[in-house]
Amino acid sequence: MDRSGVTLERMRSFVRVVERGSLSAVAREEGVGQSTVSRHVAELETALGASLLNRTTRRVTLTDEGRRFHAEAHTILRLVDEATDGVRNAGGGLTGTVRVSCTAALGVRHVCRALFAFQDGYPGISVDLSLTDERIDLVREATDVAIRLGPLAESSLQRKAVGRSRRILVASRGYLAEHGRPQNLDDLSRHLTIRMSNIAGSETLILQGPDGATSRVPFGGRLLIDHGLAAREAMAQGRGIAAAHVWLVDDLLESGAIEHILPDYAPEPVPLSILVVPGRIRIRRVRLVVDALAAALAKLPGIDRP
Repeated sequence: MDRSGVTLERMRSFVRVVERGSLSAVAREEGVGQSTVSRHVAELETALGASLLNRTTRRVTLTDEGRRFHAEAHTILRLVDEATDGVRNAGGGLTGTVRVSCTAALGVRHVCRALFAFQDGYPGISVDLSLTDERIDLVREATDVAIRLGPLAESSLQRKAVGRSRRILVASRGYLAEHGRPQNLDDLSRHLTIRMSNIAGSETLILQGPDGATSRVPFGGRLLIDHGLAAREAMAQGRGIAAAHVWLVDDLLESGAIEHILPDYAPEPVPLSILVVPGRIRIRRVRLVVDALAAALAKLPGIDRP
């Protein structure tokens, strides 16, 4: 084995290919040609004297030797990142990039400002913010931190519970003037509604009443939207009644553009969490971003602390 050929650059290329499952995806991610990534992996295999990947036209998979080496390489690269971070800290300046993923509406309305304020305090830290309502694979997409609304499946990711996001029933002042204000739950079925198409079960509202009992109310409607900011615009434009997170519409409520209706009934609040790739939280710049986001999110309108 040629140990001098086992470089960090080649190891990083190999680990990312395993995580992304594609040479071309890693090439796009790194801004290099696919031939460069392929060469890094081939040179690593030559240095080790073993085949690490099975390559086909459609996918790459690990050999037995590749599986063993990947586990060790992943640990080595994490330790290198932590050691590098420690040296930078000792030098008095924090640098590096933290990659953050967040649901689009929450990101645009609130998270952007929190990250702007963070960067004002730590000008050496770059933030790569991805706004998407898809639940991405953090490891596969090389993302350090994700802000998630909703229940979480079991995973190896580290979770920091921020709180629970309250939702309320709202409608615009113009809509209520034209269609009337619902007085009870039975009235809801006769109104136009705004429904999120990317939320399973959104055709039925589960509301908790003042006595603690829950009621299931049909909430079909003829307007389906898959983006929170578009739903917010529909609420403001009087397209119907909606169940909205308080942080999404707090300014519209304050200005009187929309109103809280049936205040004795509320949809179940939604968990708000921060997820971190295992090991990354030990890197100081990542930990600082997580702490800053947790503090900012906990102060948002409608967030109840755990």
